Amino acid sequence: MARDATAPGRRGPAGLRLLVALPLAVLGLAPAQAQTPSFSATPPVPGSAENPGAGQAPGDDGLPALRTGRNPAAAGGLGGTSGAGDDSAGVGPNVPGRAILGTAQRSTLAAERSATAPNNRAPSNLLRQRAAPPRRIGTATRAITQQATQVPPPALRLSPVVQNPVVGVPLPTTFPGALPILGLQTPGALLGFALRRPLLPIDDAYAPLGIRLGSFTFFPSFTQSLGYDSNPDQTTARLAKGSVALRSEGELNFRSDWSASELAGELRAGYLEVPENDAASRPNGAGSVRLRVDANRDLRLDVEGRFLVDTQRTGSPDLQVVSASRPIVATYGTTVGATQTFNRLQVSLRGSVDRSEYEDARLSNGTVLSLADRNLNQYGLRLRASYEISPVISPFVDVLGDTRVYDLVRDSAGLRRDSDGVAVAAGAAFNLTRFVSGEVSAGFQHRTYVDPALRDITAPILNANLIWAVSPLTTVRIGAVTGITETSVIGSSGILTEAETVEVQHDLLRNLSITLGAAFLRNDYQGTNIRETGFSATARLDYRFNRWLTMRGTYVYQQVDSTVASGSFKDNTFLLGLRVNP
Repeated sequence: MARDATAPGRRGPAGLRLLVALPLAVLGLAPAQAQTPSFSATPPVPGSAENPGAGQAPGDDGLPALRTGRNPAAAGGLGGTSGAGDDSAGVGPNVPGRAILGTAQRSTLAAERSATAPNNRAPSNLLRQRAAPPRRIGTATRAITQQATQVPPPALRLSPVVQNPVVGVPLPTTFPGALPILGLQTPGALLGFALRRPLLPIDDAYAPLGIRLGSFTFFPSFTQSLGYDSNPDQTTARLAKGSVALRSEGELNFRSDWSASELAGELRAGYLEVPENDAASRPNGAGSVRLRVDANRDLRLDVEGRFLVDTQRTGSPDLQVVSASRPIVATYGTTVGATQTFNRLQVSLRGSVDRSEYEDARLSNGTVLSLADRNLNQYGLRLRASYEISPVISPFVDVLGDTRVYDLVRDSAGLRRDSDGVAVAAGAAFNLTRFVSGEVSAGFQHRTYVDPALRDITAPILNANLIWAVSPLTTVRIGAVTGITETSVIGSSGILTEAETVEVQHDLLRNLSITLGAAFLRNDYQGTNIRETGFSATARLDYRFNRWLTMRGTYVYQQVDSTVASGSFKDNTFLLGLRVNP
């Protein structure tokens, strides 16, 4: 029975089951072979055939290779495993409640994405990892950062810089006590032969470079002119006699290059030579040297030395007679002061000492007239308090006291001319715009004399110094000053002097400039009927060939009308010369 059941040609139940299972296995294997192979981002272990990675199998050479088939049981399941024990659905463990797509389903979704978004070329995670840039090797960024942060930039205030004199800043205001004790003799002394700095800066292409010596920079210059003077004696029209005139001028400006404090100076001197009338030849000059010491941020110390040289005209009322020579008058002095700043409040205190000396006059008959009784010393003290309301304006109050002591107790007329004076003024320093700046003050002055025969003098004072930059090519300077100066006229206590000036400079070309000026002078001899009014006009043309050579033409007109018969005169001066700036 048993043999019959198993005899060949006969098929039992087991054989029937095998015949049914074989076609099913073939049908299940065909879809598994047609599926797309799976790739995994998990890298295999190098050199390990037991763990080549998901979707990979060991090849003939021992390296990972793509699988060519899968277990049918794993292909149809949602989360089954392959015959090798790998996760065929994806990398990582199964998450409960979350369906894991099979390889066929992922292939279908990928095909749909490719059909709907053919231009989507975003790299896969594997490509992103492979496309990552290599890490930077070295410390270049660190070195640059250390160099920029650890090396401090050079401090500008510690680096010496050669600075040309500032143009456009008002000159120090002349206060009554700072006026020349000898008085202003002629209006031409105010403008005369241009003993003042130019209003506009010189073009850089023609500006002198100066001479550098140590920590100082010097700017020397020399001018030699030839021309004609219609009245070199500055006498009445009846006695006037014109002559050829030669004028020599020298100038030296210097400035230190220190980081904090400063030492600067301006020295100018000239000599007018009249070959046909040696008695009319005369010198003149002016200069000042200033030292500024910056003690700290709020305290500044100032020291100044100054001098002035001029001559008296032959018909001056102070000579009382017509002189054949022009006596030289010289004054020199110094000022020491300190300025303390308290936030917006600034207080300055200055003390001054000035000396005035007169040369003896020689009369037409050869007699020598001594003027030693006019030599004197002046001691002054000045206090100023200013408050900065804004950067535009700073009002101030000035209080000045001074005393004048003569070398001789009595003059030639027997009068004691020692005196004491006081002045009070209020004003403001302003800088309304970058075009207008200056200082204006007004007040009263009073002077008391030791000799009761000399009456006290009380008079108003007005001082002004304004700079107006009309345009980059045109600048205007306006000045006014009043004061009480000394005299030797019998019966007169002193001279109330008023002077006003106007100067205009215009640059026609880079190397061509013209300067026009006018001055008005009034001398009132207190206690007498002597009055003098003067007017002066000047025109100057400068043509610069280069940095060191300039051609200069100058015209000066002076006129003085005096109640003294011999005191009036008119004068015209024409000069043409060359200026050298080494």
